[in-house]
Amino acid sequence: MVMGITDYISSSVSVLDGIRKAVRRVNSVPSLPQQETLVCRELLAMADTRKHTALLVVDMQKDFLDEDRPISLEGGKAIIPSAIKAVEVARELGILVVWVVREHDPQGRDVEVFRRNFYGPGKLSPATKGSEGAELIDGLAIKEGDYKLVKTRFSAFFATHLHSLLQSNGINSVVVVGVQTPNCIRQTAFDAVSLDYQSVTVIVDATAAATPDIHLANILDMKNVGVATPTLQKWCQSNA
Repeated sequence: MVMGITDYISSSVSVLDGIRKAVRRVNSVPSLPQQETLVCRELLAMADTRKHTALLVVDMQKDFLDEDRPISLEGGKAIIPSAIKAVEVARELGILVVWVVREHDPQGRDVEVFRRNFYGPGKLSPATKGSEGAELIDGLAIKEGDYKLVKTRFSAFFATHLHSLLQSNGINSVVVVGVQTPNCIRQTAFDAVSLDYQSVTVIVDATAAATPDIHLANILDMKNVGVATPTLQKWCQSNA
């Protein structure tokens, strides 16, 4: 079982308290250059922002990304290294990593109506609970301190406890990576905007669609409603 959210927040608070103490010591020394004081304050602000941010890793599962799977997303495999890097950076910065996955009933009783024909005896039945196809793609793994959330629709917020989880633990900013852009990524980002999260970010090269044109068209739509769409490199640099 991964570490509970309470333990995660307690750990983050301890780090934040240490930085606050450092800032108080800096401010108590009159001769310290103003630039160093500002640097300490910036570090405190960055630590506070990270404490209130969550990385949502959406549907990075074998059935959707393995090239030999019948419903795999063409081009999805290309973003796996970027998703891996985003998770690594988030953990280094103390950002909560939330793994958003589909785990369906083998008979398809909890899937969207339009795809229920994929489920049942002798059928594809993608991302069913306990199946190999529902596992995370190779290179990604849930670790202690992460959180796993199961969804059965496009948005990570629809009919789940995600909003309650984030709100109750002081999260007001979300960063989204995964597949695929016009469906689960877009719906999750739009719901986050509708729920008034202060900052919603979709990392443009850590998300993918069936074609580059579809991907970029949906990125533009999200950008037009206030979603930040940096590259992985720019996102990492902004948190350095």
